[in-house]
Amino acid sequence: MASRRALHFVFKVGNRFQTTHFFRDVLGMKVLRHEEFEEGCKAACNGPYDGKWSKTMVGFGTEDDHFVAELTYNYGIGDYKLGNDFLGITLASSQAVNNARKLQWPLSEVAEGVFEIEAPGGYKFYLQNHILPQSDPVLKVTLAVSDLQKSLNYWSNLLGMKIYEQDEEKQRALLGYAENQCKLELQGIKGLVDHATAFGRIAFSCPQKELPDLEDLMRRENQKILMPLVSLDTPGKATVQVVILADPDGHEICFVGDEAFRELSKIDPEGNKLLDDAMAADKSDEWFAKRNKVKASG
Repeated sequence: MASRRALHFVFKVGNRFQTTHFFRDVLGMKVLRHEEFEEGCKAACNGPYDGKWSKTMVGFGTEDDHFVAELTYNYGIGDYKLGNDFLGITLASSQAVNNARKLQWPLSEVAEGVFEIEAPGGYKFYLQNHILPQSDPVLKVTLAVSDLQKSLNYWSNLLGMKIYEQDEEKQRALLGYAENQCKLELQGIKGLVDHATAFGRIAFSCPQKELPDLEDLMRRENQKILMPLVSLDTPGKATVQVVILADPDGHEICFVGDEAFRELSKIDPEGNKLLDDAMAADKSDEWFAKRNKVKASG
């Protein structure tokens, strides 16, 4: 499975201003591309919403060789309820630690040289206060699972991930497609995994010709397929094919054809400006957030 790549994690964001500030100014990521859509994604990339939405890809480098974040903003949705499904992203960046201190963003040292920080919306990040020689500072994504062995069978035996570490006592395992890629950490919890409304999605690429075989495998194994093979269009950019799966705990997984995705994911030099213009034009961001809180409390 050396031809498969870990690509990104999808976050639903309720406040684009604060979220952009966190990823750009605190973590130090760059805006790689920004795209606006008039209606909901056929593969529910923006969640179960039919209206206007935007996608902003942010990361420490190109999507060809970095694991990045996809910030999904649904116009009119001011916040999302967190579950216990997403446990954090770990990255190595002394610069991010320095940025947080300088900007007075709350930091909590949870282990020697490791700081916990929260993005707007409550998403946790763990910052290791050093720099690694490897090109991508993003080390791992941690997801909660209710049955570690069942999850390992799914991710390793069915999806072909290599198990790099496994600790039965601590109920955790570290998996990945390659040594130099961001890893997936599975952490066992007591009880069920609750995705609430803030649930995300983790994305991987594979050669496009493997997508039908992957879908067939999941059918044979009676695994959940959220969206069979479908083509997704992005205005003015490449069309990609995807299959959307769900693991035994309901974590959403996107597999996309690698060839077309490399075309789609090229850095857009106008990405920063497009995002800033969209936020400037959308004067209703704060208004929608306040309105939804009033509706929720009422």
